[in-house]
Amino acid sequence: MRRAPNILLIEDDSDLADVIVEVLRTEGYRVAYARDGKAALELLKEQELPDLILLDLMMPNMNGWEFREAQMRDARIAKIPVVVLSATGERARPIDAALVLRKPVTLETLLRAAQEFTRTSK
Repeated sequence: MRRAPNILLIEDDSDLADVIVEVLRTEGYRVAYARDGKAALELLKEQELPDLILLDLMMPNMNGWEFREAQMRDARIAKIPVVVLSATGERARPIDAALVLRKPVTLETLLRAAQEFTRTSK
């Protein structure tokens, strides 16, 4: 039996995060959640590496750009695909990501991205 894909959500809006986590879990994904980039880096040290990272850009403590820079410097986690979820898109500063989705993103679009980057056949 194939294991369920694992996703790390990095999002400081707890209401939005709750919805995303619930929807992804309902669809059969395993989901870990961090409120900012710093907390996400700690999770990545302690837990099984995710198949996909969903990353907000505008967050306190360590924003999405800073997280992505730290991720790219760490060979252990550098190749994990990142889908950015942000109200600013990339306008403020470009980011190297597999995909950028502008908030508000529909749950259908989010699920399509999760399926594409975790290679599931849902």
